[in-house]
Amino acid sequence: MKAQQDRADNVILRAENENLKNENYRLQAALRSVICPNCGGPAMLGEIAFDEQQLRIENARLKEELDRVCCLASRYSGRPIQGIGPPPPLLAPSLDLDMSIYARNFPEPMANCTDMIPVPLMPESSHFPEGGLVLEEEKSLALELAISSVDELVKMCQLGEPLWIRSNENGKEVLNVEEYGRMFPWPMNLKQHQSEFRTEATRDSAVVIMNSINLVDAFLDAMKWMELFPSIISRAKTVQVLSGVSGHANGSLHLMYAELQILSPLVPTRETHFLRYCQQNVEEGTWAIVDFPIDSFHDNLQPSVPRYRRRPSGCIIQDMPNGYSRVTWVEHADIEEKPVHQIFHHYVNSGMAFGATRWLAVLQRQCERVASLMARNISDLGVIPSPEARKNLMNLAQRMIRTFSVNISTSSGQSWTALSDSSDDTVRITTRKITEPGQPNGVILSAVSTTWLPHPHYHVFDLLRDERRRAQLDVLSNGNSLHEVAHIANGSHPGNCISLLRINVASNSSQSVELMLQESCTDQSGSHVVYTTIDVDAIQLAMSGEDPSCIPLLPMGFAIVPVVPNNDCNIITTTDDNPMPPSGDGNGHNSGCLLTVGLQVLASTIPTAKLNLSSVTAINNHLCNTVHQINAALSSICPDNSSSMVGSSTEPAAPPKQ
Repeated sequence: MKAQQDRADNVILRAENENLKNENYRLQAALRSVICPNCGGPAMLGEIAFDEQQLRIENARLKEELDRVCCLASRYSGRPIQGIGPPPPLLAPSLDLDMSIYARNFPEPMANCTDMIPVPLMPESSHFPEGGLVLEEEKSLALELAISSVDELVKMCQLGEPLWIRSNENGKEVLNVEEYGRMFPWPMNLKQHQSEFRTEATRDSAVVIMNSINLVDAFLDAMKWMELFPSIISRAKTVQVLSGVSGHANGSLHLMYAELQILSPLVPTRETHFLRYCQQNVEEGTWAIVDFPIDSFHDNLQPSVPRYRRRPSGCIIQDMPNGYSRVTWVEHADIEEKPVHQIFHHYVNSGMAFGATRWLAVLQRQCERVASLMARNISDLGVIPSPEARKNLMNLAQRMIRTFSVNISTSSGQSWTALSDSSDDTVRITTRKITEPGQPNGVILSAVSTTWLPHPHYHVFDLLRDERRRAQLDVLSNGNSLHEVAHIANGSHPGNCISLLRINVASNSSQSVELMLQESCTDQSGSHVVYTTIDVDAIQLAMSGEDPSCIPLLPMGFAIVPVVPNNDCNIITTTDDNPMPPSGDGNGHNSGCLLTVGLQVLASTIPTAKLNLSSVTAINNHLCNTVHQINAALSSICPDNSSSMVGSSTEPAAPPKQ
């Protein structure tokens, strides 16, 4: 019976393949006879007659439907069934862009055939940098360094002055570098010129809702570690296990690689190889996870740009009642002095970008998310049919967050193009060719811009996470309203949640019903709101308990980070020439925030498509209009930055301290 069904499916798919091939051949023949009225050469896609455009759109829709059927047929038959690939194009088409989260046409005229700009096309997949393995004769030295690094980490976590000095200006702890050098003479030559490097050292403490065993397991598993910090870690890999027994974390020593990111293409990622050691102190009931540099005695490593090395850093984990843990975190690193865009200069150089407070804030929030994911006693699921469907929806949202974070950073060597020569310009664009599942196949155009806003980050977050307020922004809503049909709380703050929204299109629209998946997150280190349109069939697939990993996602959204004024200078210049106020209380009030807007569109299903100037102009205008409307909406709701927004949620609470 199953074999007969498979044969019937194959017959149907072959027939659809032939129909699509014939349609493609006919369209190619039509393209050969069309010329550009301006230059006399072959016409671009935007200049093809309306009927031909409609046929191409219908052809693309049929191909997507065929790919979806092939995916489902492959799953149930157990054999791969391939759809047809795109035919070799006679010429590289221009990109017909849809910038909004809804169907939208831009009035900008198409450019001439020669109006092309070079934009880097990213490779289909990323590869980890090569790193030499630790030799057998080097393992004993690595273990000695591991023991001394644990001792250093414990002292860095526990000692106060004179090792850590509290600043009179902002009340933050600052590492006394001279005292550190006297207390911890590193046993190996660090192979650096001190003048070329800048030291970053921060520490913090918080209580998280996860026990020490699960935390240690996550830190020793590269994939789990990435999932725990999706907005910080873009890539991670366990290169070599030097010591340790499976199932016993104590004494484990791993050679690891990691790439750390900021959600903006204006800040380069930090890549590093390091050794991670785990030690349990049974008497005190604590675990120590310490990272220390491998390049102090191993030369066969590919250097990153900028050069970055983690000095002994990590955390001390102590179990508390009811499955909680107290985590004390120290982040200590040397980073090569390289210029950073002025809008992020203070955020990066102050240690906020990659410091202990950010790591702990994300850890605290993600532990709450994991607790929500594992919960099984949910009384009200709403339209979500089962706990398994709820878990699938949360996993889908997690993948959306990871995809968004990686795609708007410089992860994997992703290069970006500036739209002007001005140093104030923050708009960057790039294209990527996608062929793997999980994202729409074809050429993806991404555009990112960062702007300083004179509003606390949680005020901006409140505006953007609320679908009713966001629908009032014409540039984002296109006149359509949103209605929440499912809600999943995944944290103690009301803003930490996942929403399934129905897009209420105008009654005279020919669009089919579409849904939007949105996740909003906030903590002391910042906030983000990420969303993507998703069709009803995909949601039903996830709700039915099927694996949602094949559902294509193309997320866009906002990343918001608080910026405390720099006491060493009176202002920070931004792209809008708005000075950052030199006063503030250190809690985000009167200090503003950096808003990063990230847009992604499927520019073409043909991998060889070229980018024309009108497409770039359209997405640039869309970014500018988005920021302008957000700023205007905030100013109208809260003209005085110190006043409270009506109906807004509270500022995220600071992590509990020791």
